Amino acid sequence: MIFFAQEEAAEKGFNAGETIIEHVSNSSHEHPLFALPRIFGIDLSVTKHVFMLWFVAAIVFILVTWTVRRYLRQERLIPTGFMNAIEAVVEYVRDSIVQPNVGRQWVETWSPLILTFFFFILTANAIGLIPIFEVLALLDRFVLHTSPDSFVKHLIHGGTTATSNFNVTAALATITFGAIIIAGSKAHGFVKHWKNIVPHGLHPLIYILLIPIEIMGMFVRPFALTMRLAANMTGGHIAILSILSIIFLFAEKFGGALAGVGVGVVASVPLAVGISGLEIIVVLVQAYVFTLLSAVFIGMAIHVHH
Repeated sequence: MIFFAQEEAAEKGFNAGETIIEHVSNSSHEHPLFALPRIFGIDLSVTKHVFMLWFVAAIVFILVTWTVRRYLRQERLIPTGFMNAIEAVVEYVRDSIVQPNVGRQWVETWSPLILTFFFFILTANAIGLIPIFEVLALLDRFVLHTSPDSFVKHLIHGGTTATSNFNVTAALATITFGAIIIAGSKAHGFVKHWKNIVPHGLHPLIYILLIPIEIMGMFVRPFALTMRLAANMTGGHIAILSILSIIFLFAEKFGGALAGVGVGVVASVPLAVGISGLEIIVVLVQAYVFTLLSAVFIGMAIHVHH
């Protein structure tokens, strides 16, 4: 969608920073996709990132449910096609991520949560790389010609990667935080779980220093999950948009589209394509890292080592 900034550049100058931020951030709260009333002072209106959360959740639920049910209806339970991929992912996450961290006793308890994290984050990250709404913007520009206040116009503004929103990743990390407490409480009992935060048998004065550090560490873990995922997903898109912005900056600086096209062909487009290829790897790696760390933190609450 950055290419639609060319018209504005001709009128008032191309603002690279404003254009980039507009295309990675959430849509405006003043103009939501669906306006809903406030409840207890909280605005529940649906912005683009909320819409993308629903969209990704629907895709994961429908695709996985339909594939698994079709597989279970077979007379011979032999996975084929997409079911092969799902089975491979499930077995890898269960046997290589969850079980080594939580143990064989708890693997069936926590595998569903970790698998849900993996499928949801992977799908959200991947959809952020597909120019769905950029194609919709082109269609609206040349075919639909909707009004400025239409649903389509609101939908094409703002980023498509829900996991680049810190509120989204914070919500996912909060689920992990709650799972850590539940896991420790199920394994050791609620009171014993909180006692296990610090080692036993130390001098009383050491606990004065150690307890605040351990409590701080409890909140650092979900904070790290929040920042790592959101920052990595935002950074890649900013890098791509920044490189593509050079096209318009050169066109504006040298007073002609030819300069911008030349820079785009020689440098911007090849670099953007290269970073897009790197982003495909990042999409998978970040889903893996989030699920791995979640499993590690849950396992630390179950298997206390001091």
